[in-house]
Amino acid sequence: MLKTYSVSLAVGILAGLIYAALGVNSPAPPIIALLGLFGMQVGEHLIPLVKSVIKRERVNLRWFRHEYHHKIGDTPPPSGDKAS
Repeated sequence: MLKTYSVSLAVGILAGLIYAALGVNSPAPPIIALLGLFGMQVGEHLIPLVKSVIKRERVNLRWFRHEYHHKIGDTPPPSGDKAS
């Protein structure tokens, strides 16, 4: 658990350094903050997608629902899809 907090703090410091380098005030204006959050979500979800593509696994809607539905909607996937 301490590792999670340490990583979160380190990433927050990195984000602060990037904001300072770009000359963006902190807290950022709402649109900049929302774009930053969107970028974090895209980055987080690209890793499993890239891993699947590298392994030459089929990436389709069923894969997407299995991989992300429970993370995005915080609800289990439909009964036909088994979560791992």
